[in-house]
Amino acid sequence: MGNSKSLPPLLPLPPLPPLLPLPPLLPLSPLLPLPPLLPLPPLLPLLPLLPVSLNILYIAHFPMILNLLQLSSPALPLGAYSYSEGLETLVENEIITDHSSLLQWLIQDLNYGAIRLESALMVRAYRCVINQDYNQLIYWNQWSTAAKETSELRQQSWQMGNTLIQLLVNLEGVKPTDLELFPLKDWTEKVGKPCNYAIAFGLGAVYWHLDLKNALLGYLYSWATNLINAGVKLIPLGQTMGQTLLLQLHPEIESTATAILQLDDGDLVSCNWGLALASMAHETQYSRLFRS
Repeated sequence: MGNSKSLPPLLPLPPLPPLLPLPPLLPLSPLLPLPPLLPLPPLLPLLPLLPVSLNILYIAHFPMILNLLQLSSPALPLGAYSYSEGLETLVENEIITDHSSLLQWLIQDLNYGAIRLESALMVRAYRCVINQDYNQLIYWNQWSTAAKETSELRQQSWQMGNTLIQLLVNLEGVKPTDLELFPLKDWTEKVGKPCNYAIAFGLGAVYWHLDLKNALLGYLYSWATNLINAGVKLIPLGQTMGQTLLLQLHPEIESTATAILQLDDGDLVSCNWGLALASMAHETQYSRLFRS
């Protein structure tokens, strides 16, 4: 074997520099603002994935949603199904004959007609209750009566309003409110009879804990559902076509609600002569299914 060369000795490693001391942690101040809450997800299937605190916030909206569904439901026993608001005469005279003409009539009513005025009155009734203003509520109830052009339209509003007031009073023990408001019966006694439907709906919306925008959307939705159901029977239309109509009205209902919330008292006007003429003709129509 050949001579093996020896390896050179390993050089010593240089010493490591000393570690720098870490800065002291600042104590948390109790006055620091809390971070903003994350926005709630729109889809209920995501609810189990949220932190517990956000779940509680989301669930807190459930009673309000259920109250809104009940107050604006076609199943509410007010007799709304028995009124067509002149549609029966318009169909009889072949002014409304199909899906398109009914849709156009409803859109025009939302933009210029009676429902726009009635919705604005509901908003004012809501605000009167929030502000605990009896006199203004009485004033707007009388104003609503004076704004009706025909006997049928007045009788419809009075009948539905009085019925809703009685229903709300009967349900007050089942659905008590924790708001600092006068008892509901005090309001109904001050307003007296007849009470218009828009006024009664505004009262119910406050006592059932609805916020104003949602209450207004529910009021308009209830109106649209009732007239579409009348149109389905009178024209006639299929049930699927009726639901198509309602979906097509959703953007119009939303834009109308936004506009109504911004109306001043001096802007409470409507161009309602078409409905007025149809309602007057309906009073003497030979064959009728509906009360208006």
